[in-house]
Amino acid sequence: MKARKGFNLQRPLTLWSFGLAVFSILGTVRMWSYMGTLLLRGGLKPTVCFTTYVDDAIVKFWSCVFLLSKIIELGDTVFIILRKRPLIFVHWYHHSTVLVFTSFGYKNKVASGGWFMTMNFGVHSIMYTYYALKAAKVRCPSMLPMLITSLQILQMVMGTIFGILSYIWRQEKGCHTTMEQFFWSFVLYASYFILFAHFFRQTYIRPKVKAKTKSQ
Repeated sequence: MKARKGFNLQRPLTLWSFGLAVFSILGTVRMWSYMGTLLLRGGLKPTVCFTTYVDDAIVKFWSCVFLLSKIIELGDTVFIILRKRPLIFVHWYHHSTVLVFTSFGYKNKVASGGWFMTMNFGVHSIMYTYYALKAAKVRCPSMLPMLITSLQILQMVMGTIFGILSYIWRQEKGCHTTMEQFFWSFVLYASYFILFAHFFRQTYIRPKVKAKTKSQ
């Protein structure tokens, strides 16, 4: 696209984002209700450390479509390239590594993967709804992008906590956490936290500081 003019693609982008928003909302409703029930019945430890619930038909289905959705979401990058928008590092790093880690978690039945998937569904349901409205040129609250990035950062904090808890409880009978699972989940979620926190600072805090300095 370097020597070409960027495409508009307003309608395809709106439909694309709308479709992913609907999918994410359905996943959010189903998985949050399921994980919430497990949490109330048996506490946090079984959902972070034990893999018995992973073989449930509901989790199997949504884990499979969640993994496939990470391949489909690479289309976001295609839209950025075709529209000649800035392709920032945090975007392609996050999308590519999440696909690899989701494949790893699905193959190895990582117990805490249920929470990783559930949190991701929740954030994406808001994020893709915003993307769809923005593509359709519907005016949204100015605080919404900041809220989405804040939720993404919170997701990374919780993902790191779940990884640490699985490491602490790894010696318990029935816990299927391995050092390999802990290492990769901790490294990735820590890197995501750093990148999204940096993005938040550069996008929302630094411009305000500059504007305040100029006004003075």
